[in-house]
Amino acid sequence: MNIEELREYCLSKIAVSEGFPFDEETLVFKVLDKMFLLTNITGELRMNVKCEPEKAIELREAYSSVLPGYHMNKKYWNTVVLDGSVSNQQIEEWIDDSYDQVVNKMTKTKQNELRNWKQIK
Repeated sequence: MNIEELREYCLSKIAVSEGFPFDEETLVFKVLDKMFLLTNITGELRMNVKCEPEKAIELREAYSSVLPGYHMNKKYWNTVVLDGSVSNQQIEEWIDDSYDQVVNKMTKTKQNELRNWKQIK
């Protein structure tokens, strides 16, 4: 998966925005202002995604390209090196899981707002 495919997939999800809140090289994707994915736009392509703590450890043990989340809470975040060693389908599943992790932690008000987004789309 390349940066264009990653960006397109993230933006295809409901209520997602993108921006550069930290610096000019770290692209951040948010669902209703809550971060679910970060990626670099220069150098070796990597993404940070949120994950359940037990699953985060399992993925790190199963895949050499999955590392503890760089500059993130390593209990909940993984960094995935997008070097072609993992299928696009698997990457999309991890993105979906990260998105869902963030949505499930939102307040009921925010979750209702997301439901309204889905009805509009």
